[in-house]
This record gives sequence, structure tokens and C-alpha cells, in this order.
Amino acid sequence: MSPFLAHLPTAFAAGMSAIGVVQTFAGLHSIRRFARQAPDPIHALPPITVLKPLYGSEPMLTEAIETFFRQDYPALQLVFGVQRADDPAIGIVQALCRRFPRVDAMLVVDPTPHGTNHKISNLINMFQDAKHDVLLVSDSDMHVAPDYLRRIAAAFAVPGTGLVTSLYVGKPAGRGVTAQLGAAYINQIFATGAVMARALGRQDCLGATMALTRDTLRRIGGFAALSPYVADDGVLGRLVLATGQKITLAATVPATTVADSGFAALFRHELRWARTIRAMAPAAFPTSAVQFPVFWALLAVALAPHHAWPFALLALAAAARATCGRLVERTLGAAPTVLWLAPLRDVLSIAEMAAAFAGHKVTWRGQVFSTEADRALGNGADRFARSVLARGLGRAEGLERAKGLQRVKGLGRAKGLAHGER
Repeated sequence: MSPFLAHLPTAFAAGMSAIGVVQTFAGLHSIRRFARQAPDPIHALPPITVLKPLYGSEPMLTEAIETFFRQDYPALQLVFGVQRADDPAIGIVQALCRRFPRVDAMLVVDPTPHGTNHKISNLINMFQDAKHDVLLVSDSDMHVAPDYLRRIAAAFAVPGTGLVTSLYVGKPAGRGVTAQLGAAYINQIFATGAVMARALGRQDCLGATMALTRDTLRRIGGFAALSPYVADDGVLGRLVLATGQKITLAATVPATTVADSGFAALFRHELRWARTIRAMAPAAFPTSAVQFPVFWALLAVALAPHHAWPFALLALAAAARATCGRLVERTLGAAPTVLWLAPLRDVLSIAEMAAAFAGHKVTWRGQVFSTEADRALGNGADRFARSVLARGLGRAEGLERAKGLQRVKGLGRAKGLAHGER
């Protein structure tokens, strides 16, 4: 083998690491630029219905839901939904409703399935009881500031907006290594990547916050249009963009609970993200490997252990990840994560990327999904959006209403679970 070919793998690894270091600093710059932007002025505060699908109990669930009961907003409805009458989340919602009797809140218990995605089935069942024109879908584990809904309303005032979304950071449920690793990924890799993607012209829907009007929901085919997919947030974003409207990023940064109990749970969780991203963006997914400069520097050290320069590159990459990671967390108001985990974080992320190519099955809340439908969408997104928008779309919403009428007639007692013990 020629000397050139012998050194090519080492040079490739070193080059990827160097590019990753530059990208790390560029991510910090993007986050600081995002944070410096003045919030959109608040011209109006339209009534908002928050739809919160729940599934079982989880660490910090009471704390997360309580932040929505404490919103500084004049016209708010909270609709919680579960699919089992014995769901442990019911007791948490009941207790919070008793503590905050002036908040317009209700609970829907309805097991009716609508396709393969249980979260979307839950939303379809909950939608029947939404009072207001602006609808906000929020994950169960989101912690928000008291002015969260005001920031969402302000983003809606941006001309041409059809969907409002937000960044989010990780909130570790403890000091364990897995919770720290999960939060570090969200804070230092996901958040910076999302802001940089917007700077390059992408408009992604980030699933922790998804706010839109009833009219926009009707135009895209209702929640039923999302039911076959794992990446329902990504599908929703593409459908809204296909209507000619844009996705606006709100000037607020909620936190999501990170409570994975062990490496296996964390790996499954993040593998689901990796496989859905690969399905939705097959061309862009491999390029995200550049986000992990410490891994590439470690590989360079392994390939050329007798040279000093790979060790210097490793020190530079680790210092860049640690410094920029801490500054990103400080800028976004995130809880600081353990800096020495950066090498393990990068290696784990690369392992998840490799595993994403090895299959299409993902596990989420006890349910096994295939990302094949998402992959088909990713390979023909424009065609898909046009076909959905051309179907009349009222038909899907009408189906939701028809099913809802059958359910609501016998639901008085189930809905009363939230208020009945006040």
C-alpha cells in the first residue's frame, strides 16, 4: 500500500475533527445570535387551547404539568388526554386541578384508536373538547416559563406564520450519567444544530411545541393525516409549509425532562430520533457526523498513536466541546451538564448513527414502530404534501368529528375525573 493511502484514514478522521471544531464554534455563535434577538412584539393574546397527551407516570411529571397551570395568560384551556382509565397520570392531573381550581382544565379518557401512532390517537380524541381557535400541542415532559404562551402568541403575529415551534433544552431528572448524557445531546448538539439549520434556510417543526390554528389544521387534513408516521412533528411541519405558510421559532426555550434509566433506555430513545431523522432527511443525515469532533479526534489517535499531533487535536476538540457546550447551556438557561462526558457523548452519538442504518424499527412508550412510512415521505416529501392537500382535507377532519360524537355521549364521567373531586 502506498504511503498516501496508508495515511488517508488518519487524514480523513483529522479533517472531520477539524471541521467539527469549526462547526462547534459556529453553533455557539448561532445560539448567541438567537438569544440576542428581540422578542416579537405582542399585539394580541388570542385564546389558546393546550393539548397535552399523557402516558403513564414519569419523573418530574407533576412539576412539568404544573408550569402550564401557572401560565400568565388571560384565556387558556388545558386539555389532558389518556387512553386508559387506570393511567397513573390521571391522579396527577386531578391533584393539580384541585390546586388550581380557576384554571380551565379537563381530562379526556378515551381508548379509541386512530391508526398506529398512539399519541396522535390521543390527540384526535382530545381535539373534540378543544374550545379555542389556536391549538398548542405540548409533550408531557415540557417545563415552561410563565410567559411561554405569551411568547407563542407573539410568534403567531409574524406575517405568514402557519405553525409556531420552539427550541428546547434538557432538564436532567438526576445526576446520573445517562441523564447527563441525554441532556448534553439536547443542549449542545440538537439545539445548536436546529438554530444553524434555520440560519441556512430550513424550517423544521420541533415537536416539543407545535402551535397552529384550527383552519391550518383543517387544511392539512387534521391530526388524522399524521397518524401513520413516527415523526409526526416533521410531517406536520412539511404539511404546513406546503400550504404556503411558514414555521416561526418562538423566543422561548422550554426544558424537557431527561430521565432515561440506564444506557439501554437512553440508546433506544436516541436511536428512535436517529432513525426518524434518517427516514425524513436521508441525504442530510450522514453529514451530521461532523458534529462530533471528539470522536473523530479519538479515531485519529487510534490510527496514529505514535504521533503527537493527533493528541493535540484531541485536546483541542475536547476543549472546544467543553467550552462551547457550557456557553451554549448558559446562553439558553439550561442546567449545566458534566463536561468530562463529551468523549463518551460523541462516541455514543456515532454508535447511534451507525445503528440507524441497521434497521427501521423504533420503540416508543412500549410501542414498536416502523419508520418505513416516514422514509417514503422523506424520499417524496413534495409529492406527499401535494397529495394530502389535494384531498379536500375536510374529509379527515369530518371523520374526527364523527368519531368524537360517538365518544362524547358516554364520556361525562370520564371527563369529570379532572374536576369531580374539587
